[in-house]
Amino acid sequence: MVRIGCSGWNYRDWRGPFYPEKMGAARWLGEYARHFATVEVNATFYRLASRPAVERWVADTPEGFCFAVKASRYLTHVKRLRDHPDKGFELAEGIARFYRPLSPLVDAGRIGPVLWQLPANFRRDDDRIAALLETAPPGRHCLEFRHASWFCEPVYELLRRHDAALVIGDSPDWPFQARELTAGWTFLRLHRGQRGRHGNYSAAELAEWAERIAGWRDAGADVYAYFNNDWQAFAPRNAAALARLLG
Repeated sequence: MVRIGCSGWNYRDWRGPFYPEKMGAARWLGEYARHFATVEVNATFYRLASRPAVERWVADTPEGFCFAVKASRYLTHVKRLRDHPDKGFELAEGIARFYRPLSPLVDAGRIGPVLWQLPANFRRDDDRIAALLETAPPGRHCLEFRHASWFCEPVYELLRRHDAALVIGDSPDWPFQARELTAGWTFLRLHRGQRGRHGNYSAAELAEWAERIAGWRDAGADVYAYFNNDWQAFAPRNAAALARLLG
């Protein structure tokens, strides 16, 4: 299985290049879902989802559509994946609070991987990742590391034990991010093309990613790939082009 989409759908500058000019924003998700079978939800990184909004996501998308959900930065960046007994914070309760409004996605079978993105100043700490993966609810979990200390075999082995994916990122800001598979599936975040203009992916870059993805797919791995270069509607254009290359 290969699912290709974008990191979000609610962007004003997609009106015209991607969404019809006169289409209201309330209809954008439904229109997006006519073109792609998955989306990465970034809004949940900044604030807890509301249950009514999540119910609308389910109503606006067809059966089989998949939402990858980005975990709260309060857990990853503020509390840094650990308990704070002096402040009455427990990681397990924080994770449960994050998941509660997402229950309509779970009930409808629409929830995909949960993305845990760590800040660039978060150095390797195997115990905290092990605690996260042991505490988080069942499902697919992936880790995006932005400090070079994480990219080593002991961390990959820890992820393998939990069938958790190392996020494969593509950005000039973090050139050390590895293309290592640590599960029976993988998760790509395509942040910015380096050979196209203004962060657009060039045809050659897309062809190279299509070849890599086809190799992982043919080896039996599911692949989730999301374009994060949302400006100038590059993301939906690049996602559609990559999907065409993969047939």
